[in-house]
Amino acid sequence: MIDMVEAMAARLVRVRGVCAVALGGSRARGAHRPDSDWDLGIYYRGRLDVAGLTALAAEVAGSRVEVAGPGGWGPWVNGGAWLSVDGVAVDWILRDLDRVESVWADCREGRYEVGVQAGHPLGFWSPAYAGEVALCRVLADPSGELTALRARTATYPEPLRRALTEAAWEADFSVAAAAKSVGSGDALHVSLCLSRAFGVLAQSLHAHHGMWLVNEKGALTAASSLPSAPADFAPRVAAALRALDADAVAAAAELVRETRARLVQAEG
Repeated sequence: MIDMVEAMAARLVRVRGVCAVALGGSRARGAHRPDSDWDLGIYYRGRLDVAGLTALAAEVAGSRVEVAGPGGWGPWVNGGAWLSVDGVAVDWILRDLDRVESVWADCREGRYEVGVQAGHPLGFWSPAYAGEVALCRVLADPSGELTALRARTATYPEPLRRALTEAAWEADFSVAAAAKSVGSGDALHVSLCLSRAFGVLAQSLHAHHGMWLVNEKGALTAASSLPSAPADFAPRVAAALRALDADAVAAAAELVRETRARLVQAEG
């Protein structure tokens, strides 16, 4: 299958506007299951030939494929396509290379955004752009730009590490908001507040250790394995999200307190 994907990447970079193609997700990290999708990041610049991408997608898939152009899927994961090639799922995900470079410049200064994005229930954290590059496997890169950027993103920026570690304050804020709603039985608001709190902690724990976190999938398990995470971090999160009652909110508040204390202690 990798030969087919590499051949696809070689054809993709011949489409007008496409600069490079990279394998991402669990396949790039070697953490995939046999049934995992093949995620291809299509890095483009300027005017992208969406019609050309659509024609290529139909050819390799053997049937018509809808390709969402820039902006078609939202402001951050801004387009792409879902293909089935010989029964194997291959996802094309568009990335504006100029925007990725701009986000990387922000990361080096300790700046980041969290934007609303379909498919990212806890929001899209802009440093994910840099993390995707750092963790990817470059498949086709005629100009060498993506390869050079990957080398730079291999080092986690210290200003970003500090900023995201300090962002753990928001977890306290979210749990306090949950406490105001739990008495009325507002399960939706409580669940959203607690999920947000735990998502923020996962980001802060990863940043403290200089590790990229690119999305919510697998974030809890990954965060739980980090040295600064409190004991039984993942089971305690899962228990709170199952219960969503006053005891769960109190337990969440304690977990946030422990995590923040460990981060402060580790930061010295």
